[in-house]
Amino acid sequence: QVQLVESGGGLVQAGGSLRLSCAASGRTPSMYDVGWFRQAPGKERAFVAGIRRTGVSTAYSDSVKGRFTISRDNAKNTVYLQMNSLKLEDTAVYYCAASVFSGVVLFRPANYDYWGQGTQVTVSS
Repeated sequence: QVQLVESGGGLVQAGGSLRLSCAASGRTPSMYDVGWFRQAPGKERAFVAGIRRTGVSTAYSDSVKGRFTISRDNAKNTVYLQMNSLKLEDTAVYYCAASVFSGVVLFRPANYDYWGQGTQVTVSS
């Protein structure tokens, strides 16, 4: 079992920045591919960014590419999502997720085995 806890969400003005953290505990959490997803009211959960267990390979949705950066510190069992140049449409609940299998398609929610409880990000004008 792996437990994931997100933090770092909050209210920020458009153009501002936030850094989300996903702290993992339990069985060898550093061995998992991790993704960030978000869900806005009335919309489906959408892929934001993903990172392989080694941290070498990353992926981003087109909507955040160039503005968000995903990284991880396996010594701290934590994955980060640095969000810059935030837009109103980035408002959502952000979730991190971990996959026990390596090499999964990162943008597919069904490929993840563990999910955090989510953290709210609200971008205001």
